[in-house]
Amino acid sequence: MDANAIVEAVRGRPDVWISAFGADELRERAEQVDPRLPLAGMPFAVKDNIDVAGLPTTAGCPDFAYLPERNAPVVQRLVEAGAIVVGKTNLDQFATGLTGARSPYGAPESVFGGGLISGGSSSGSAVAVADGTVAFALGTDTAGSGRVPAALNGIVGIKPTRGLLSTLGVVPACRSLDCVSIFARDVPTADRVMRVARGRVREDPWSREGCRPLLAEPRIGVPEALDFFGDAGQEKAFARFGCDVTVDVGPLLEAGDLLYRGPWVAERLADLDDFLQAHPESVLPVTRAVLETGHGFTAVDAFRAQHRLQELRNAADRMWERIDVLALPTIGTTFTHSEIGEDLIGHNLTLGRYTQFANLLDLAAVTVPNGFTADGRPASITLFGPAFSDDTLALLARSLPVDNSLTLAVVGLHLSGEPRNGELLDRGATLVGVARTAPCYRLYHLPSGAPGLVRSEAGESIEIELWQMPATEVGSFLAGIAAPLSLGRVALDDGTEVTGFLCEAYAAAGAPDITASGGWRNYRARGATT
Repeated sequence: MDANAIVEAVRGRPDVWISAFGADELRERAEQVDPRLPLAGMPFAVKDNIDVAGLPTTAGCPDFAYLPERNAPVVQRLVEAGAIVVGKTNLDQFATGLTGARSPYGAPESVFGGGLISGGSSSGSAVAVADGTVAFALGTDTAGSGRVPAALNGIVGIKPTRGLLSTLGVVPACRSLDCVSIFARDVPTADRVMRVARGRVREDPWSREGCRPLLAEPRIGVPEALDFFGDAGQEKAFARFGCDVTVDVGPLLEAGDLLYRGPWVAERLADLDDFLQAHPESVLPVTRAVLETGHGFTAVDAFRAQHRLQELRNAADRMWERIDVLALPTIGTTFTHSEIGEDLIGHNLTLGRYTQFANLLDLAAVTVPNGFTADGRPASITLFGPAFSDDTLALLARSLPVDNSLTLAVVGLHLSGEPRNGELLDRGATLVGVARTAPCYRLYHLPSGAPGLVRSEAGESIEIELWQMPATEVGSFLAGIAAPLSLGRVALDDGTEVTGFLCEAYAAAGAPDITASGGWRNYRARGATT
């Protein structure tokens, strides 16, 4: 573990990290770890609604912050297994939301760039794993907060059976439904962390144990019909997951509607109403609006909803007579930050359509990447099973044959033979071939010596290279890209879009316009130097 590199990465992402330990303390803890422990020396992040001794717990609200005296039991188990807490990560305030855009500490972007949201509420935890800063992270998951961010950042998310990981020392969102979730870049790591973290905690009234027989060849089902909200790319990605058994998921989706449109919203007030009443100005307007809807439900509403939920559970139980595992797209579509801003509540509900029923119906879930859409957006699958089927889901998730790589357009110093090409090769990227952009870009020779590709109405077609990079390496690659360069959507001359290098327009002011060369390699061949 390189403590200095980790601390530098943390300081560079204030939108991802709320607080962290210093390099000296991280080194000291690393030196004290017994190398024989199962998680020896593995750095990890903790969502800032879970207690870590020595760091404040804010739940995404500075005025709510308190300093815990001890680690939450789930954190303590990981520490005792040799893992090293780096710090606390950003979240949608009070874990209310699935966008990652509801925090006074900033709104992280997905590691895939292009303005794509990170997902929430466990936004910082997912990004910290995806960008390679930590080996794994803890989040929480009430409506999908441990799965939606995993989907949008191309990583694995485990939402265990309720109570399998203790929620003692976790700021409640909806206490009867809350779960601690796990993020990692691959299933074996996530499963290893899960096995260390799970187990009954006597002081936790919601903690429980249980298991089901491990199924080596589970019966897998998919929905009879799905809504992808007009997103043909996500629909095509899910269609790659072939399955002969179809089931009606209508009862599951109706159960999910109860979470935010029914009286379970009022349960959030059971723990937060006093603070909300005393400090209304401390809570973001969108968070306050969601929480205050809880005042509109009566005890009669609550019992009616419980009765309906029991009927829906019965319908779900009949589904499990035909299948052992249900596969669903984690999200039906993706959103950019600007799109989320157009409909804060409605788009949040869309993101939770295929996640928010899980805890109400007492299901276990594992989210895994499922490649990318044609325009470079991440796709994902979530495997569901009845309570305590966690081991079967993890075993199945390890075996899924997904093409989890990203097509990346490079413009200049990362081209074959150029000085930074090794950063691609070191991450297992392979060259697909030479291509050209659509005629809507201009190329500039920046003062840094690198080229900058800027979208322009008066643009031309520029030569680029396309590389295929493992999705798990994209985050660490992105972390090494300095402003004004970033990853975004690059339009190609065949009408498709891929993820690639773009330059902010301000940086091109006064820089030599080298568009006429047709590309960086041609420009260099004419005698230009970096």
